[in-house]
Amino acid sequence: PYKGRGVREVIHLDAVDTHLTLDLIDDSYNANPTSMAAALEVLAASEVTHDIGRVSKGRRIAYLGDMKELGPDEIALHAGLAHLHATQQLDVIHCVGPLMRSLYDLLPAHQRGEWAATSDALLPGLSGHLDSGDVVLAKGSLSMKLGLIVDAIRKMGHPVPNEVQGQAPVR
Repeated sequence: PYKGRGVREVIHLDAVDTHLTLDLIDDSYNANPTSMAAALEVLAASEVTHDIGRVSKGRRIAYLGDMKELGPDEIALHAGLAHLHATQQLDVIHCVGPLMRSLYDLLPAHQRGEWAATSDALLPGLSGHLDSGDVVLAKGSLSMKLGLIVDAIRKMGHPVPNEVQGQAPVR
């Protein structure tokens, strides 16, 4: 897959202990209600790893940006994401953009991460949001620039010795 179109990768959070990882799903290139629901289902079905991070419980974390060009029902389509079974299976949801505010406001307190008008506003606290064992999804329309969040998560990583380009990631 191309950058931002469902690429899944392992981010090594420690240069020595290769078990301290998180999984990143970069689907930041485009979004509509159907593709958003599908991405949330993938995240909800993803296996997390417990007992390796600060939190000890691996989590399913989403960074969701506005879906653009949806017409007059755009607010209702964003709010409707709260009622999807897959959404209810997630541990933490961070929202980016004025349209995603309608989803954020409907989330129960235990799922509610942060809301920001722009992706870059979430960058300062990003490393505190994530831990080893987590699976993280970034999904939104390209204009919401969730790629900034994806790039920041990648920069949290460390190169791992003996990892060969094109082979399955070392865990």
